[in-house]
Amino acid sequence: MGLKSGLKEAAPFAAMVVVEWGEVGMVTLAKAALNTGISTFVYLVYYNSLGVVLLFPLFIFRTYRKKQHPLSLALLFRFFLLGLFGRGFLMFGYIGLKYSSPALAASLANLVPVFTFLIAIIFRMEKIDMRSPSSLAKSLGTVVAVFGAFVVTLYKGPPIISGTFHSSLHSQALVPQNSNWALGGLLLTIGFFSAAIWIILQAETVKQYPEKVTVVFFFMLFGTMQCAFISSIVERTPSSWTLRPGIAMIAIIYSAIFGVVLRFNIVTWCLHEKGPLFVALFKPLGMVIAVIAGLVFLDDTLHLGSVIGAAIIAIGFYTVMWGQAKERKTWSQATLVDENLRTKI
Repeated sequence: MGLKSGLKEAAPFAAMVVVEWGEVGMVTLAKAALNTGISTFVYLVYYNSLGVVLLFPLFIFRTYRKKQHPLSLALLFRFFLLGLFGRGFLMFGYIGLKYSSPALAASLANLVPVFTFLIAIIFRMEKIDMRSPSSLAKSLGTVVAVFGAFVVTLYKGPPIISGTFHSSLHSQALVPQNSNWALGGLLLTIGFFSAAIWIILQAETVKQYPEKVTVVFFFMLFGTMQCAFISSIVERTPSSWTLRPGIAMIAIIYSAIFGVVLRFNIVTWCLHEKGPLFVALFKPLGMVIAVIAGLVFLDDTLHLGSVIGAAIIAIGFYTVMWGQAKERKTWSQATLVDENLRTKI
């Protein structure tokens, strides 16, 4: 029983680590694809459309296998908003990526936990009581984790290990073209704020409507329609929509399979199991993963700052996890006492 409970607790952690590793690969491939000349809007429409097509059989299978809760107009409107904020994050994010680099995108992703935590407090999804050890741990842990991620970004330090595997992507495809660091950073920041709103809204939606595959399918469907509408206005030249074999096609297929079918289902499940703060807290971890991926695949060098930052992130993460575990234990004990009182009455 203890082993089963331990595996259940470890599953969301392992799932989010997989998501962050996959996102680093997704951003790296996307940057390479965008630098070959494919339009950001065309890229988004193609990979999201393919993702919806791949999701459709799973949606049909789940619908016929399990009796679904009825869909209301209010719920469909919520799916529409999820699509709007979810695709808004992608549009601002990928346009910002085009003007900057994967490294800047990974570092600014550290703002997601801050935005999410603040929004969760404003909408009273997270309660802060500085007299409570659990609330104090969650607050301090979030700040520490984000601080650690910025240490990775801002403090290089002396080199420790040099990468040995050289990739052809490193030489040209990942070098920013038409670089505008300030504009790219601003667009990325807007995109990550939109991502924080999406995380909060998705967590609340899954609470109200627990059919996770249905939620993901409809929000992706609405989001893709919104993306296609905007893209058709921006990209009116037919030649812009021509897709040729190469890195762009590889990036589209990878993003559709991982970014749509796998990532959103995993994240939605984790939001239902652990809440928005847990999911958002893995964004700083993505910075560490980006450093590791750069070392292995892009011939980068591991510096002392990366190691120190990773250690700080780990401390912050486990502090928040302790706070959440403490809260759950307190809540379970209070529920048990309440049930005992009702039984005696």
